[in-house]
Amino acid sequence: MVTKLEKVDVVVVGTGWAGGVVSAELAKAGYKVVALERGKNQTRDDYIGVKDELRYTNRYEMMQNLSSETITSRNNLDEVALPVRTRKEMMAGNDLGGGSVHWAGASYRWKPYDFEIRSKTIERYGKAKIPEGMTIQDWGITYDEMEKYYDRWEKTAGISGEPDPLGPDRSSDYPNPPMKESPPIKLFKEGAKKLGLHPFQVPAGNLSQGYTNPDGEVMNACMYCAFCTQYGCDFGAKSDPLVTVLPTAQKTGNFEARVGSYVRRVLYKNGKATGVLYVNTLTGEEFEQPADVVVLAAFTFTNNRLLLLSGIGKPYDPKTRKGVIGRNYNGQFGITFLGARGYFEDKKFNYYAGAGALGGAVGDYAGDNFDHTNVDFINGGGIEMRQYGKGAIASNHVPSGTPGWGADYKKKSLHYTYRSLVVWYTSANMAWWHNYVDLDPTYKDDYGDPLLRITFKYTDQDRNIAKFGIEKSREILEAMGADIIDEDQVPEEFDHVYDGGHYAGGVIMGTDPSTSAVNNYLQMWDAENIFVVGAANFPQFAGHHPTETVGALAYRAAEGIEKYLKEGGPLVARKEVSTHV
Repeated sequence: MVTKLEKVDVVVVGTGWAGGVVSAELAKAGYKVVALERGKNQTRDDYIGVKDELRYTNRYEMMQNLSSETITSRNNLDEVALPVRTRKEMMAGNDLGGGSVHWAGASYRWKPYDFEIRSKTIERYGKAKIPEGMTIQDWGITYDEMEKYYDRWEKTAGISGEPDPLGPDRSSDYPNPPMKESPPIKLFKEGAKKLGLHPFQVPAGNLSQGYTNPDGEVMNACMYCAFCTQYGCDFGAKSDPLVTVLPTAQKTGNFEARVGSYVRRVLYKNGKATGVLYVNTLTGEEFEQPADVVVLAAFTFTNNRLLLLSGIGKPYDPKTRKGVIGRNYNGQFGITFLGARGYFEDKKFNYYAGAGALGGAVGDYAGDNFDHTNVDFINGGGIEMRQYGKGAIASNHVPSGTPGWGADYKKKSLHYTYRSLVVWYTSANMAWWHNYVDLDPTYKDDYGDPLLRITFKYTDQDRNIAKFGIEKSREILEAMGADIIDEDQVPEEFDHVYDGGHYAGGVIMGTDPSTSAVNNYLQMWDAENIFVVGAANFPQFAGHHPTETVGALAYRAAEGIEKYLKEGGPLVARKEVSTHV
């Protein structure tokens, strides 16, 4: 028996940055908002004293339990996909605040090139630069249109930073100054400058000072105590929904967050959503939550799966290359985080002070900041050197060729404990016709619903851009004075390890309903009262981390939802002009 609840203005699936921003903005505007979160309730107090490397880094306590629901994975269309079973292989955030609570904090704006990549690539290099089968497309919105949403999110999140010297134009500075320049970061910047590059401090969601955001939420200064990535912040010094948008929504009296609520379907009739069907995971009871607007603001995998399970939008078929839901799966994981490690004989570094986004960066090789005429790839990536603050288990590195045990290993592990630094390249990931998601025909979750199946393989583009990034990382380490440099190896094929957490695509935005699922307000072409918000909207992935773009798009979507609630109808006119190869 399904219990039908009282109708609300908006139901939001997910409580991370995407769902949190939308919930806060609509609740402030006076609309009744219910947000459904599959995980448990969490507050900042729940993370006090939890700097336990074994519990969080090694056993992934903050990540989704994959025993009841996971994904399946394969490389090619003719293979049988198999379930991803361990949280080491697939890290997806859980609980109130979502993955936004355990993120590191790196906060980059994407570039004008990233939003108009197809047209700008053709304009500069010609159509032949785009390989056959690469399905990149313009977003249907420009950086200039996005700038005000970036600015708004940075002020809500209290980002600490300095502008990239080669970055896009800004309407204002970051709301807080950059974090401290530690000795390793200073060394990185000095090395980069020797090569004629333009280093800057990583823009951080770790606050350099106490700050009150425009909504009145008070955030504390970072203590550089480490344990940011895969951990919640016990000081309230990391930009996350638990200290920003969720308290703002709750203070309005118009917002309710229901935890332990596993959404199974978007209810859909006559071209519009009527609400969602969800299960209380503690009692097993099923509920129907009616709403005027449904917002899917969950993780990329969940947003895709819910639309496919609910029969909303035309699923992508790689054989015909028609359909939109599941198309252009992309992201940053595996091959997109490669670089080199340098070992120093006469320098020691303090690994145990740090923060998730404490670091130096170089944007010279990102986007189209450099001439691609004579390289065999398009787009690029940011180079980073970060001082996360390492736990003892994870920081025991030795040069390649060292035995894995015995006296020589012991000697070198002790010698190099404080003597190595990593520089890596966060390369962009382009979209291809053969990389997509759909429903698995074999495997199901605890409720009998098909799992989401990922079909993904590397291309020459991926391998070539990774090799380029490794080479540039090595050059910087050489300029830094490293005595031994170990380069990462470029894998031939994707090994089904979804580390990094940057998964995107499948419900992509654009101007052509035949190649995109949502318009530039993130409103579905096929259902005007469904808005899909998050990295699932990315037609392809830029060479920097995604969180700031997710947050900016959430503000754009909130603006559109409020407009829809007042006026109704599609917010953007259809343009029946194909933008894909």
